[in-house]
Amino acid sequence: MSKLYKLDYESPIGVLEIIGTDKAISSIMFSEQDRAVNNKQDKTPIVLENCYDQLDEYFKGDRREFTFPIKYEGTNFQKNVWNALTSIPYGKTVSYTDIAVLIGNEKAIRAVGNANGKNKMSIVIPCHRIIGSNGKLTGYAGGLWRKEWLLQHEKTSSK
Repeated sequence: MSKLYKLDYESPIGVLEIIGTDKAISSIMFSEQDRAVNNKQDKTPIVLENCYDQLDEYFKGDRREFTFPIKYEGTNFQKNVWNALTSIPYGKTVSYTDIAVLIGNEKAIRAVGNANGKNKMSIVIPCHRIIGSNGKLTGYAGGLWRKEWLLQHEKTSSK
């Protein structure tokens, strides 16, 4: 098993904890910390530094897609949902139903929601772009206020 490294990024909406190996990122999640604890060091792998830099560019409104390697663990269904999430354009939103239809399983709306909730790649796999079929904001592991902030950020940065 590869050694895991951590690097914190202080975003405008809280600390993001980046976890990965020297080959790929496995998790980007909001932390309850007030400040970064895991800072860049000589031994920090370049893949974590690239992730950090790309998140910084995203929050500055200069990046819409991420290019660092990702390794996520989940069922085939979850991976299908997560892959579908990456097809949602920057600054746009879709419903759980839209994703269920996209993956060819239109009855799996609740399962799509469940897979969405298990996404460990905040922002990069953009589960914040999923809204209810009624157009309202629905659950977000980082909190609805963060989801609202991210959607507003993407709307204003996409002009």
